[in-house]
Formats: sequence, C-alpha cells, structure tokens
Amino acid sequence: MKETIIILGAGVMQGPAIEIAKESGFYAVVLDGSSSAPCIGMADRFEQIDLKDKEGIETFARSIQGKNSRLGIMTAGTDFSASVAWTAEKLGLPGIPYQAALNASDKARMRECFKKASLPSPEFFTITAADIQSRIKSFTPLAEAHYRFPLVIKPVDNMGSRGCRRVDSIDDFEKAAKEAIGFSRSGRAIAEKYMDGPEFSVDAIVYHGEITICGLADRHIFFPPFFIEMGHTMPTVIEEEKQFSLLETFRAGVRALGLAGKDNIGSAKGDIKLTSQGPMIGEIAARLSGGYMSGWTYPYSSGALPVKAAILMAMGYKPEGLTLQKNWTCAERAFISIPGTVKQISGIGDTGSIADNNINNFFLRIKEGDKVFFPENNVSKCGNIIASAPERETAVAAAEKAARSILIRLDPKDSETQEFLFKETRTEHTAEVSGLQHGEDEKFKFPPDAFRLTDDLRNALNLLPEYVNTAYQRYDSWLIIPFNDFQSSGLKDYMGRTVDEALDAVRQLTGFTLPIACENAENKVILGRSFWAALIRGSYQGAVCYIDSLGEK
Repeated sequence: MKETIIILGAGVMQGPAIEIAKESGFYAVVLDGSSSAPCIGMADRFEQIDLKDKEGIETFARSIQGKNSRLGIMTAGTDFSASVAWTAEKLGLPGIPYQAALNASDKARMRECFKKASLPSPEFFTITAADIQSRIKSFTPLAEAHYRFPLVIKPVDNMGSRGCRRVDSIDDFEKAAKEAIGFSRSGRAIAEKYMDGPEFSVDAIVYHGEITICGLADRHIFFPPFFIEMGHTMPTVIEEEKQFSLLETFRAGVRALGLAGKDNIGSAKGDIKLTSQGPMIGEIAARLSGGYMSGWTYPYSSGALPVKAAILMAMGYKPEGLTLQKNWTCAERAFISIPGTVKQISGIGDTGSIADNNINNFFLRIKEGDKVFFPENNVSKCGNIIASAPERETAVAAAEKAARSILIRLDPKDSETQEFLFKETRTEHTAEVSGLQHGEDEKFKFPPDAFRLTDDLRNALNLLPEYVNTAYQRYDSWLIIPFNDFQSSGLKDYMGRTVDEALDAVRQLTGFTLPIACENAENKVILGRSFWAALIRGSYQGAVCYIDSLGEK
C-alpha cells in the first residue's frame, strides 16, 4: 500500500511541492479545478475538483484513505488552506482545526482575532454590496477613526492583491468597494486603515505549538493606489532588533489565529509592516507562500526547504529540511507591460532562458497574441526572474538586469495601447507615498508615466518640434530631435532603465540606428515631440509602438 499525499493545486507555485513529494517517496495525488493546469503532468495521479469544494475534496480523500498505508493533505501558494483543514479534520489527518483555517482565510475574522488579542493591527470594518451607501454616509468630520482616510479596501477572501487598493477620498470609495466585492467569493470586502512603512514577508513551519521561522524577506511594493510587488529580496537588510520585533509580532499573530495549538501541524505565511508606530500585521495565511518564495527563494537563500517540512508533517512525520545551510541573497524581480497585445518577445535565449550564471529561474507568463495590462494586482505581471549569489549586490543586479533584458513589443493597432500612450485616461490621487520609486509625499497618477518628468522637463517637452517626413517606405534612415535635458536628467523608468537604455531597446526592436538629427537631414524621417512623449509615457514600448504606428500608415 502506498503512502499518499494529496496536494491542492497544479499551478506553477505547487510544482516544487509535487516534485519534493515524489522525491520523498510519496505517491502524489494532485487536485485542481482546471484540466489544463501547468503541473498536472508532474503528478502520479490527477483529479479535477474545484478547490473551493471542501465536501467534494473530503469525499475523494475518503474514497482513497483505506487504500493507502498513510494519507496526508496539504497546499502551498493557494488560498484553499480551509479546504485542506476541513478534509484533514474530517478524516483525522494531521493538520489544523477548520475554524483556525477560516480565521486565517477570512480577513474580517482575522482582524477580529488580532483585535481580541490586542495585537497591532489596523482598525477596520466590513462592506457588502447592500451597505455601501450607508457606509459612505458614515464618513463625517466626527467619524470614528476607522472611517478616516487613507483606507485600504480588499476582498475578505482572495489573494494575489486582487481587488486590493488604497482609497484616499470618499470619491474613490464606492468604486473601490464594488471592485473588491466583485473579487470576493462571499460578496464581502474589508476596509482598514492604511499602514505606512516598508513591508516584509515571512514563512514559518508550525509543529505541535512550536513556530520555526524560515526566513524574512524585503517586499518591493509599487504603483499606488494598488499594491504591486515588483519583487522581493531575502534576507532582509533591516537591523536585527527590528527583525526580532517583526517576527515576535508575527508569532503572536499565528497564535491568535489558533494555528499553533499543541496538537496542530501546518504552515503560516505573513505579511508584516514596519510602520512609524512599530510592527503591524498585514495578513497571516495558514499555508506556505506563493510568489516564488516557499519553493524557490528559501532554498536559494539559506538552503531551507519549508515545502519539504510541510509535506513531511502532513504525512505524520517530523519536519526536516529547516536547517540553514548557507547565507546567500536571493532576489526575485518581475517585469511588466503597458496595455496592449503582445506582438513579439525578445531577450530570451535559444533555450528559453537567460544567460547569466546568477539566474536560477526565468518564468515567462505571456506569449505572442496575449493581451497584457498595466498591473493592478500581482497576477497580471508578465514574468519573473529569480537570481541568487553570495553577495546581495550581485544577486539584485543580476535579477534587475535580467528583468530589463526582456523586451515586449506590442501591436500598434491595439486601441488600448494608443489610448494609454496618447489619451489622458489616468486617475489622480493625492496622498503620502513613502518608499516608492517615483517619489514621496506628492500627487500620483495611475497608470503612471514610465518616466516622471519635472514641471521644467514637461514644459521643455512641449516646446520640442514635431516630426517631419513620415513617409515610412520612402526613406532609408530615421533620426530623432535631441531632448538633451531629459537625456541627461538621470531619470529611470519603472523597470529601472535609464533614458539611454530605453533608447537602446527601441533601436534593438526596430532595427533603426536612430542617430540625433543633424543639419543634413533631408529625405529622412525625423522624430520629435510625439516620439519623446511616447517614450516618456510607455518607455521603450511606447516609442516602438509610435514608430510602428507610423509604419502602418
């Protein structure tokens, strides 16, 4: 009879769990609601079951329980830890109580647990579609503190930052609430006081009341009013005293949710913020993290294998693989796109990878013909790079350089791209914005310009002459009118490219040398103000799309 582990999810994030389970000698049965999930082929057996259907999962697990010498169930990187706990509780398998899993899955319940335990957690209230208007009426100058802006609104039961955004005024409240409720399986959202300061991620293994920390990572969050993680770096660089304080707060949160009882085994993933008032709990989930952390970052950084430990515990064994074997830095970085349709992807080698000894993994999440969007959540990015090295600077530089090397050319006929580049469709927000690449304590717009110009540079752009001689087929060379103040400004786009690097990407994709316009420019295509405006708005993608649009005429 087999020792069998049931793993919820057959996506990329569950790949390491399936692989480690099989390497550990267990028969891997994988469940997913999609018959086309990418890691189905890795499983010993696959069953298509909706992961929200806890009763269906219980029924299936019960049907194979007596046919196996040992049975366990787990997940990593999904938001279905409650389905795992329900099944484990009903079948007497190792796990956590179902009610504790609900505490860690439903953000309203989570906040109530933290409040009851007097833990540092923001004030909050829940919202349904039926009470949005009554909630709006509660915003008065004398309202309670949790009705004062800025707020963060998000669904109570989703992950990946879907439907999550910052709200700085009553004008934005209704739209944000409706969007968050739309992403909620239970039709509820939560509004909570905004927490300032940097954010950190931590994973832990919980074994009979003992909480073992696997590591602490810096999260790199951008693009307000949304919260887009453009990467993480492990280990963190903050002082040890602050690390201790953050981790003690996290441990207290794990206990408050009921995840660390003496008979419990499981995992916990936390997002913790270091605010001006000290550590505060963002969220704690009863599972290992997604975002390429639990299956990739931890092993590359320290040699720890939290996925292996979680699998062994689910199977009724003591956790192994948590010994720290090295002290490297692992850096994950994402790459993104402006809105449009993918026409071409460049920067990938013949083997589908990136030639750099420090690059461990390259995950491309798009293909030619796909629609892409400027990200409003953490599932709408175009891909991710993972790098590691003994030195932090080396790992970070390798990941960021590799992310910049991926060039995405868009179809110039896509109306969403044209609107993004040449029509003012952004919303404006005014708030304190700390720790963001594009500045602090100022007005910000979403989607942002790739390069944020000063007023002086904006005025200089408006004074540039427009292009001339645009008959694409008639001329064998293209020139650009110089924009010296911008080119020497030191500004970088939202991927960290300098102006010169963005221009080099334009040259690479179009095949034009694009020298600076000179006196002998007769019978040449000369690019001026609109070219630079497109580059400023959408970096190399905007400039290439502008050139391609001329070619379509």
